[in-house]
Amino acid sequence: MELQTITLGNVSKMKYGKMPQKDRITQIGLYPIYSGYRVVGYYDEYNIDKPQLVVVARGVGGTGDVKISPPKCYLTNLSISVELNEDIVLKEYLYYYFQIQNLRYLDSGSAQSQITIADLQRVEIPVPDMRCQKKIISILKSLDEKIGVNEMINRNLQEQAVAIYKEMILDSAEELCSIGKLSDVAVITMGQSPKGDTYNEAGNGAVFYQGRGEFGWRFPTRRLFTTEPKRMATINDVLISVRAPVGDVNVAYEECCIGRGLGAIHSKDNHQSYVLYTVLSLKEKFEVFNGEGTVFGSINRDGLNNMEIIIPPARVRDSFEELVSPIDKMIKSNYEEIIRLTELRDALLLKLMSGELDVSDLDI
Repeated sequence: MELQTITLGNVSKMKYGKMPQKDRITQIGLYPIYSGYRVVGYYDEYNIDKPQLVVVARGVGGTGDVKISPPKCYLTNLSISVELNEDIVLKEYLYYYFQIQNLRYLDSGSAQSQITIADLQRVEIPVPDMRCQKKIISILKSLDEKIGVNEMINRNLQEQAVAIYKEMILDSAEELCSIGKLSDVAVITMGQSPKGDTYNEAGNGAVFYQGRGEFGWRFPTRRLFTTEPKRMATINDVLISVRAPVGDVNVAYEECCIGRGLGAIHSKDNHQSYVLYTVLSLKEKFEVFNGEGTVFGSINRDGLNNMEIIIPPARVRDSFEELVSPIDKMIKSNYEEIIRLTELRDALLLKLMSGELDVSDLDI
């Protein structure tokens, strides 16, 4: 597979996104406002008319990431749009290429993280011919689509579990339901951060989560480890962010060390699914704690322990657990397949982009 080197500025038109007017931003609307990180609201106009390559150009924790924008969106000033000449290089090909050759090295900001259009224009990229680009995209996209299906299934499963919780507990006519505290049904462990010199990314020691930075949709992603763990969470514990934003929730996929930004919530009587959906139902109550404090919002052990909840009779909790625990197990099983597919995709990504796997003669 032969490669030719192109310069990004020679095959594209680039422009900075713009800051939308605050008084025109809505929570629902025609056109998503896209920061490069995520959709942050909706607007009554768009400045990107079709899916385009987007480079996150400033912000916290994502400068240099490359995405593909939604169609007809309003791109904010955190990102740069790159409209490619797709007779030469396809946006999907460059999207995959930049997953392994990220652009964070271009960050030229001193006080604030930043990448400029001038930086991007000088980037050189080896690309195969159009036929090979399409084959590589097809292979990787098929894996991404399967990952996406599993993610959609998991979201639907969680929605079912939330609906069951609402019907059986929140909307229950059960006269014996009582109002109690979270500490009545769960043991809460507040995180404590180990010494910084015990951290590593090499897999030595216990998996370590400092705060919500590694949170995913349901389970956190491994990044750091520590050789001197302090406070531990067990498998399936509810992990909750106790510093701004307070109330974000994940589930411990494995035993892990938790830092001061997290708490771990464990059922006292083996009703862990009930505890999980109870905590998820408290989202609005946790919002009260965001913004309190001298610098940023936080919640302490007493605040968590005393959080008011609905406690149904044990037989209702048993019935709920019998219905929902299998759903949670399916979500975890699907997540494990997502991990395997992601590892396969990433391994193929390296080999395909380097030319180690030659797709020239592959019939797709």
